[in-house]
Amino acid sequence: MNRTRAASLAVPFAFGCVYIFWGSTYTAIKIGVQYLNPLVLGSTRFLVAGILLLAFCRLRGVRILPAPRELAWLAVVGLLLLGGGNISLVAGERYIDSGLAALLVAVMPLYVAIIGMLLPRGEKLTVRGWIGLGLGFAGLTALVWPSLRHQTGGWQFQLEGCLIVLGGTFSWAVGSVLSRELKLPVNPIVAAGWEMLAAGLASGSLGLATGAWKASTWTRPAIEAVAYLVVFGSLVGYTAFVWLLDHVPVSKVSTYAYVNPVVAVILGAIFLGERLADTGYIGMAAIVVAVALVTSSRVRVEKARPSAKKIQPVPVKV
Repeated sequence: MNRTRAASLAVPFAFGCVYIFWGSTYTAIKIGVQYLNPLVLGSTRFLVAGILLLAFCRLRGVRILPAPRELAWLAVVGLLLLGGGNISLVAGERYIDSGLAALLVAVMPLYVAIIGMLLPRGEKLTVRGWIGLGLGFAGLTALVWPSLRHQTGGWQFQLEGCLIVLGGTFSWAVGSVLSRELKLPVNPIVAAGWEMLAAGLASGSLGLATGAWKASTWTRPAIEAVAYLVVFGSLVGYTAFVWLLDHVPVSKVSTYAYVNPVVAVILGAIFLGERLADTGYIGMAAIVVAVALVTSSRVRVEKARPSAKKIQPVPVKV
């Protein structure tokens, strides 16, 4: 196989890794959280993945020790993205299906758009973007409507799960905006490694203080779920994402934000027997279209300002 053909196959392969592996992490989390406390699941995953990412960079000769100020900011971003964002997702999946959780997380670009507009020099949305915001939150209402309508029995726990995931998604959005505004001169894989270590150490320590480690059971499915999240979610998926940013336009890479939820819903139905409520399918379609509208709107705003630095999309979950 010549180098040109190999290069042409590398792009769809990388997209497949980001689409499938990131979409499948919701299924793996649902399996793992049945045996492990969310703090334990998140801590183990991030500590192992963070160490492996930094070791990989070190072997390639990349400088892995940032300046103290940069390291401090990476810790803050890591706590917002992975501590508040990802571990809240894990906690929420104790009460709701993985597909529903993925669809709730998909509203993150809408949060980012709103936060960006509130900043002093924030980006303004086009009409397309505003339509996307309205459609997105209408879809969100359709997703949580069954829980709002029936606040008894299992529905009450489902509402709590939805609120936990949405709160964590907001934390992820704040961390995403902060990361973009800081523009730290750190290799993105090195940055991800330190952010994972910060979140892993914080959640692991909190788990020790609350007895979460003793309450967890390391069954074979739990170990397999953690291993899958480390290898395919954090290592393969994120490496493919970073590679795509250097070889494909940002607007195309951003499509992961509305492909991953659909993949998660399909995998949840196949492997976990999950089914959305009737209004859930309407909400899924609305959110997918909304994220596409908002993302394309933001890309057009960037193109209208050629002097601005290229803004890289932040992964929804790693």
